[in-house]
Amino acid sequence: MTEKKIIRTEHAPAPIGPYNQAVLAGNTLYMSGQIAINPENGELVLEDLEKETQQVMQNLKAVLAAADMDFSDVVKTSIFLSDMNNFGTVNAIYGGYFEGLEAPARETVEVACLPKKVNVEISMIAIK
Repeated sequence: MTEKKIIRTEHAPAPIGPYNQAVLAGNTLYMSGQIAINPENGELVLEDLEKETQQVMQNLKAVLAAADMDFSDVVKTSIFLSDMNNFGTVNAIYGGYFEGLEAPARETVEVACLPKKVNVEISMIAIK
């Protein structure tokens, strides 16, 4: 049976429900969806979509680092948008985190509503 380790970091928001920031099973990291909560003050970053997306990506970066990984280890991403018209903006910021790297597999879907009425949520799977 594969060993399971819970990954937690204070550099990303604490879970707002019965889940963990990430679970490491063997060499595979399953990361829960991150929204734009600033872990320093617990406030949502919703001034504009660019800042919101940057905060989401920084939260994901912090969880990856807590598992001794980075964006080069990401193999699969799921992006959830409240409005598909935001795709271009989110995609441009997201893509900047993979510049020079082989981009992971991904889907992007529009959903009716996201936690705390945010515009974007992203989850990832990484392998070391």
